[in-house]
Amino acid sequence: MVSGAVRRIHPPEPRYSPYAPPPPPRGAPVKSRRRSWRSLPTLLSALALAVTAAVVPQAAAAATAPVVSSGWNDYSCKPSAAHPRPVVLVHGTLENSTNNWWSFAPYLARRGYCVFSLDYGRLPGVPYFGGLGPVAASAGELAVHVDKVLKATGAAKADLVGHSQGGMLPRYYTKFLGGAPKVNAIVGIAPNNHGTTLSGLTGLLNVVPGARDAIRGTAPGLTDQVVGSEFMRKLNEGGDTLPGIRYTVIATRWDEVVTPYRTQFLSGPGVRNVLVQDLCPVDISEHLALGTIDRIAFHEAAGALDPEHATPANCATLLT
Repeated sequence: MVSGAVRRIHPPEPRYSPYAPPPPPRGAPVKSRRRSWRSLPTLLSALALAVTAAVVPQAAAAATAPVVSSGWNDYSCKPSAAHPRPVVLVHGTLENSTNNWWSFAPYLARRGYCVFSLDYGRLPGVPYFGGLGPVAASAGELAVHVDKVLKATGAAKADLVGHSQGGMLPRYYTKFLGGAPKVNAIVGIAPNNHGTTLSGLTGLLNVVPGARDAIRGTAPGLTDQVVGSEFMRKLNEGGDTLPGIRYTVIATRWDEVVTPYRTQFLSGPGVRNVLVQDLCPVDISEHLALGTIDRIAFHEAAGALDPEHATPANCATLLT
């Protein structure tokens, strides 16, 4: 120790949660702190506009070169006796026909299915992210694609598997657009069947002035999926299911997008609701993982397509 030196001890910097608002400056009067909280809706509105301004041009610039799928979208494929119906995969919101199904589509193709996927709900100038247009219009795009697949394969019916919005979209198609005679089974992986609270965030639509109208005008596919929306009321009025179609819902209790997660489940005859944690308590997949990499979800979806040969899933299935 150097004689005469003075050691200055600095108090540790306070730590704050990144999810909490920053503390007011020391000495700030209580009145100014209250004023900062009253300005929160304005700040949130500005943030939403900033995010939109930043993301949309980037999305347009990110229009990727054509991606070659592996084992699916082969229009020369003819269904076999073992798997007599083509499978149409319907992606979720902000996804597309390739990145949502890069793992599951080859999984089905290796098992002998004729597998097809489509892009829908794209907005002008945003070619990469789908599912943003009005959901009813997106269902019309699904109708056109199913007809295309049935014509190419010669099959009378198709099976539809969808993730998130894509798990709900076939219900609108079969209920309102004449698709029921063309569909044998609908499998929804984390489907938004009754509207979402988005882990409580949709409540901000009632707090931030103009937020709902701004989002509806920019990306109506988002507001259509909020719990209590006009679209959701129309979709579910009169019941969840139609006769002659088998329904399977595969959900995870850790879903943070379609919430509460139990609203994904359907009621009615011909329905099987599956919670992956009932099959494997340590399955920690959330919304995105369930539709893209979860092997229990894949196993259950494949079993729903071929129930006569379905086998039970358990934690070991995660390793297959």
